[in-house]
Parts: sequence; structure tokens; C-alpha cells
Amino acid sequence: MQYIDNILFVTLMIAGFGLFAKSLQKIYRNIKLGREINRSDRKGERWETMARVAMGQSRMTARPVAGILHLFVYVGFVIINIELLEIIVDGIFGTHRFLSTIFGHTFYNFFTATLEVLALLVIVGVVLFFIRRNFYGVKRLTMKELFGWPKNDANWILIIEFALMVAFFTMNSSDLILQHRGVFEEHGSFPISEITLVPFFEIFSFDNIFLEIVERSAWWFHFVGILFFMNYLYYSKHLHIILAFPSTWYANLDFYGRFNNLDSVTKEIKLMMDPNADPYAAPAEGEAETPSKFGAEDVFDLNQVQLLNAYSCTECGRCTSVCPANITGKKLSPRAILMKTRDRLEEVGRNIDKNGKFEDDGKKLLNDYITKEELWACTTCNACTQACPVLLDPLSIIFEMRRFLVMEQSAAPQELNLMMTNVENNAAPWQYNQADRLNWATEN
Repeated sequence: MQYIDNILFVTLMIAGFGLFAKSLQKIYRNIKLGREINRSDRKGERWETMARVAMGQSRMTARPVAGILHLFVYVGFVIINIELLEIIVDGIFGTHRFLSTIFGHTFYNFFTATLEVLALLVIVGVVLFFIRRNFYGVKRLTMKELFGWPKNDANWILIIEFALMVAFFTMNSSDLILQHRGVFEEHGSFPISEITLVPFFEIFSFDNIFLEIVERSAWWFHFVGILFFMNYLYYSKHLHIILAFPSTWYANLDFYGRFNNLDSVTKEIKLMMDPNADPYAAPAEGEAETPSKFGAEDVFDLNQVQLLNAYSCTECGRCTSVCPANITGKKLSPRAILMKTRDRLEEVGRNIDKNGKFEDDGKKLLNDYITKEELWACTTCNACTQACPVLLDPLSIIFEMRRFLVMEQSAAPQELNLMMTNVENNAAPWQYNQADRLNWATEN
């Protein structure tokens, strides 16, 4: 019977990790559909940023209550899953609490007691998050873009984490009673289980066979639950558990909101200013060629970091809650910009899966997902980029899509067209001659 359990365990483990690897491969392929961008500079600063923001959760504390609860869930869930190593060894070789033979009695007791305390903090965190998300009425968590799947997804994750922690305590409680009865060797310290579920089990005087069934069932539930959670991430906003790390590493380390110059446009201006230049000369080595399209109309036109940002969005809404355009009733939501980019990228990925390559589906990111009204509502104030807990940059996507509208479609609003005409003719945004620019100083 033990061999059957071992074979089943190994089969499930290979299938679970295999599906997870396949999902990551799809995400990687979809991100690679974007334009290449070089973000390999200042490596020391990038490692420091990733450690501080992604691992250290430094930006979460801007909102202390949510930040502390998130820290409970994040740290607790990650550290508790160190026990997955023990579960894997026990599942493959049929051992029981393998790490106790490596850590020694004292350290293993400390280790298991720490996991129990962290598991309790995770339960406290997810319960309060569930209440806060569904009953407390936080505005950024009840906005229109979260209706349907995004809201359900967030709730399912909280329920799964709660169930995994309950299974963890159930496994420890039944295991502890069996240790006291001499069925298992005594390994580990379980202070939370000892004052919660252990008294419950003892009230009913369950026999050893029943407790062994409970312990094994909870052990299997915990293992299968982790595999399910791991593969569910592909469909969930909780991909940020993994992708927050590369997103912060590849983050923009310069000023957010800076409008980047296009090399091809800079070259054209230099040609215009140099009467001796040959406009038909081939590009020098390392010199950028004129792009086939200015700005972004679809996900293929965005760079790979922007697409990574779309997958990494936590949907927390901190960006939207500080957006002045959204606050004043405009259609723009920086969170929705990233969510819609991800939705379009996923649609493109399914198209490739179905046809072997991308077949034109008659849709674009612009208009079919993100409207012009949203793009022009942005004030480029940078509030969204400053608020994001994992350094995502929805503003850069807005910039590129605006650039397409202006340079490819000449579809800027009338006010902006007038301003650009004035700059071209008067070297200033105002509609009067340069010679008259200081007249205001002498006016009464």
C-alpha cells in the first residue's frame, strides 16, 4: 500500500510541476511578443530595488493596515511552504517528518512552532482581507473593472489560503495526538494546534485509526492544494507572487513620466539641421532604423517590460485610488490599463496556441480594449507610478498609445493640435508672435 501512495505522490508531483512549467513558458512566450528593451544597466541598484520592494514589501507600508496584513500573509505563506520540501521527501520515500532527522530535536521544535504561529497570522490576514474586500466597502476594491472574475479570483485565493492553513493545523493536531499515543515518534512543537484542534479531537476520544485517516487526509489535501494553487496562479492576478521579482528588477530606475525620444526622429531632426547630410545614406552601425510604426496600437508594439508589468499587476487599485482623472469622474483607471493590456495579451496567446502563429483577429489593444477617452484623460501626474507597490508603470503604456494616435493617426484632441501648431509656428504654446511674449510684463 505504501508503494502505491509513493507512486501516486510522484505522479501528481510531476504532473503539477509540469503544468506549472508549461504555464510559465506560455507567459514567457507572450511577454517576448513585445519589443526588446535594454534594462540590464546598474545591476547593483536593480538587485537592491528588487530585494527592498519585492521581497521587503517596502512600498506596502504606505497604507499600514493593509501593508501589515499583507506581510502576515506573504511571509507566513512563503515560509510555511518550506515544509513542502519535507512533504516531498516524505511522499517520495515514505518517511515521516524527514526534516526532524536533519534539524535535530531542538531546532525542529522551533521550526514547527514558528510555522504554526505564521499559519495563525495567515488565517488572521486572509479573514480580515475577505471581510475588508466584501463587506467593508473600500472604494478601490469595488470599482467596475473588478466586477465578475477579478473579484471572484481575489476571493477564491483567500478561501484557498484559508483552507490550506486549516488543513495544516488539522494535520499537526492529529499528528500530535498520535505522537502522544506512541503511534508516531515525537517530533516537533505545535503550540497553536495544542490549544485549538487537539482539545476538540480529544473531547470525542477518536481512535488511532480515525486520527491516522484524518492526518493522512489533511497531509494529502495540503500537498494537492499547493499544486492546485501553484497552477491556478496562471489564471489569477496572484501571478505577482512570482512576477513581482522580475518586474522590480527591470523597473525604470530613472524618472517616471519622462517622455523618451525616438532615435529615428532625432536622426531626422539632425538631418534637417545639417544641409550636408545625406538623407538616403544607410544607417551607421548601431544606429536605429526608422520604425515601421510610431507608438503602440497593439501589444506587439509595447516593450517586453510593459507586458511583464501587465502580468504582474496585483489589481490592488492603489494607482487608481490616487489618479486625479479617476477621482474627478473620468473614465481612466491606471489599474484597468494594465488589466486590459493583460487581457489582450492573453487573447493573442490563445490565438497563437490555436493557429501555431498569430492570425489577424481584427482586434487591437487600442479602441477594442483601451479607448481614446481613457488615454487623453491622463494628466501624466505620475501619481499611479508612485503608488504602485511593485513599481509598475501604466503611464508608459498610455504614452506609447498616445504617440501612435498623434504620429500615426493625427488623432490628437483639438486643444492639443492647436498647442502643437503654436509651438511649431511661435515656439510657444500660446497663439501670438514670439516678439510679443513679454508684453504681459508691461501691461497694467
